Amino acid sequence: MPHGFLLSRHSFDQGDSTCIHYWLTTPQGPAKLVIEGERPVFMVKVADRAQVTEALAGVPHQWQQLGFQTFGREEAAMLYFPTIDAHRRGQTLLQNRDIEVLEGDFRLHDRYLMERFARGGLYFEGRAQARDGYTEYRQVRLRGAEVQPDFKVVSLDIECSGQGELYSIGLYGHGVEEVLMVGKPQSADTAIIWVDDERALLKALEARFRRLDPDIIIGWSVVDFDFRLLLKRAERHGLHLKLGRGGADARWRDGREGSQGFVTLPGRVVLDGIDGLKSATYNFESFSLEFVAQALLSRGKDTEDVDNRLSVIEHDFHHNKPKLAAYNLEDCRLVWDIFQHTRLLDYLRLRAQLTGLELDRSGGSVAAFTNLYLPKLHRSRYVAPNLPADGGLASPGGYVMDSRPGLYDNVLVLDFKSLYPSIIRTFKIDPMGLIEGLVEGLADDDAIPGFRGARFSRDRHFLPDIIANLWAQRDIAKREQDAARSQAIKIIMNSFYGVLGSGGCRFYDTRLASSITLRGHEIMQQTARWIEELGHQVIYGDTDSTFVWLSGRPSPEEADAIGVALASEINRRWRHKLKEELELDCLLELEFETHYRRFLMPTIRGSEAGSKKRYAGLVVKGDEEKLVFKGLETVRSDWTALAKQFQTQLYAMVFRGQDPSDYIRETVAKTRAGELDEQLVYRKRLRRKLEQYVKSVPPHVRAARLADDIRRQQGLAPRYQNKGWIRYVITLNGPEPVDHRQSPMDYQHYIDRQLKPVADAILPFVELDFDSLVDGQLGLFGVVIPAPPLRAHPQKGNASAD
Repeated sequence: MPHGFLLSRHSFDQGDSTCIHYWLTTPQGPAKLVIEGERPVFMVKVADRAQVTEALAGVPHQWQQLGFQTFGREEAAMLYFPTIDAHRRGQTLLQNRDIEVLEGDFRLHDRYLMERFARGGLYFEGRAQARDGYTEYRQVRLRGAEVQPDFKVVSLDIECSGQGELYSIGLYGHGVEEVLMVGKPQSADTAIIWVDDERALLKALEARFRRLDPDIIIGWSVVDFDFRLLLKRAERHGLHLKLGRGGADARWRDGREGSQGFVTLPGRVVLDGIDGLKSATYNFESFSLEFVAQALLSRGKDTEDVDNRLSVIEHDFHHNKPKLAAYNLEDCRLVWDIFQHTRLLDYLRLRAQLTGLELDRSGGSVAAFTNLYLPKLHRSRYVAPNLPADGGLASPGGYVMDSRPGLYDNVLVLDFKSLYPSIIRTFKIDPMGLIEGLVEGLADDDAIPGFRGARFSRDRHFLPDIIANLWAQRDIAKREQDAARSQAIKIIMNSFYGVLGSGGCRFYDTRLASSITLRGHEIMQQTARWIEELGHQVIYGDTDSTFVWLSGRPSPEEADAIGVALASEINRRWRHKLKEELELDCLLELEFETHYRRFLMPTIRGSEAGSKKRYAGLVVKGDEEKLVFKGLETVRSDWTALAKQFQTQLYAMVFRGQDPSDYIRETVAKTRAGELDEQLVYRKRLRRKLEQYVKSVPPHVRAARLADDIRRQQGLAPRYQNKGWIRYVITLNGPEPVDHRQSPMDYQHYIDRQLKPVADAILPFVELDFDSLVDGQLGLFGVVIPAPPLRAHPQKGNASAD
């Protein structure tokens, strides 16, 4: 049977019926599946039949009762419509009369796949007919399949003027490495296809797409910038850009206010690198191509002036087109190499295969959950509820223990492996299981207690089995060292709690989310009690991690052995407890993760209380040392390079038992002397347009406004009016942009706001004081009072053993 991987999907009315088009890439080439006559459907309560019949008097529909019921145990009927338009009109008419419509928001082409458990890969058969560049199939039957597609990919990037006039289009990938450029032919090292004007450039792009016939187009902001501009310029010339397969037009749809728009190329997929990396949980200080490329590839754009690249592009277009072509192509190549380096396309393919999401779908956790859950729910004759009218009540968050601040030797971290998915599996937490568990008259022993009044069926559920299947697949991926597949499954599994606790999900119920998080609280608290019963001190706990201090002076080997033994004993106790009390098989698994040779749990600034989600530690493996920071300045983007470097060196010295006094004095002295100016730059994002900062004007906004005022005075276009990033410093006259600094630096600001907070978090635990060290306090007769020696201070929580 032929097989392929889904690229694009859409449905529309065709006369008095419907038509669905699915485009696939197959080993034999592109395929278009045409499915006609599929009927859109939604559900209503049987009790509303009279009102429904009256309201839909003028809309063709068919009523069917197939034994379905709502989550409120009311009988439900299916309403089928001949067209998408009739389905839409019927829904509007009923909602205008306050008649509840259930599952009315699914697109026809999505529901067709979902109900057949078809996700990403497909087996199909039908009547085949050869077309120009593809094969069309009608009278189609299809089902899900495991498919390993060989995508044909092209990276695209455009260059243009500040007013949006197109200069060139770079193409790089399978079968292509060239630039389409407006201008007269010139000698160049880059392969350039020269065209006369912008209109000819757009037509040349159409021709290249026909010849290259890519499945996937990748780029950087490629949807909201490149394709948006391409379609806008085509419209200016009265053109319909035929970039889809079969000569289909590229189509643009604006997103909701302030959100990204959408581009549709029938038979192809456009993937934005930024959205893809974010969905794969990558996080960077900046998602500019230059920053990400430097971070991942250790190289960047082919330009000597990244910050002023627009003016360079405009200059090169008029004076050095071969140089612009090389720059254009290198941007394409950078995106290609980032996709290769991160295996991003593999991740997106696996996500589509596992969940049914489109390859280009950003976010989509709720849709992924629904695709997996709803067809199973329907086979139990339940109709899914609608979104909560109140937007959903807040559910408790993860457990966070009050910490015991101090500087410690030998801290172990014990982690529960995928705690929330494990809780769902163990305690059978499930939307339908909740409804079945609350059936009146059900004996207590036949249900599993949850929280906030929840009870769950022991045998009527789907989510625990869905997670078990994903879990097994992830274990296989780990054994095969398939990082992309493992990451895709991990993200999907971990999203389920968030989905159930989100008012944007139709299955939201505060009892579901609370039965996960509050069970997590209970598990973490009981685990801590057991560990302390075994003679150890728990100094912190956070969501699924428990931090244990080992007193005495165990060797590294002894500490590791204690960690393994603790995890084993706690797992044994949980198995026994759940079997004895609830007759449940325990799927919780505590693992020994890390041994910190030295560990700091700081206090909240200005308080004696311990902080939360902020700590640092030193891990030693053989001859290698690794500093780990969580929530502290070195991992935060809103602190300067000075603070990050200072913290790293200071903590390393304290963790090694070295006196940092001279280092602190030297750093302060160099700061005051102007020797560290390059490390004093703040870099911050403007998240709104400058004009929208009215009530509060933070320092980076003041710096951006000053920069644009100076640029206007110099006859240059303002740079920061529409969001972006600003680099600035603090001077004696306040914040000023780095490129236009006019005043002397305010070094005291950096000492007080960057160095002192870092030092104050750790120095009290070794009986040192930043102000005393920096001020060089003089005793009587001008004698410098030396800093006290490094030693333990148990009264302040310091648990280093002497």
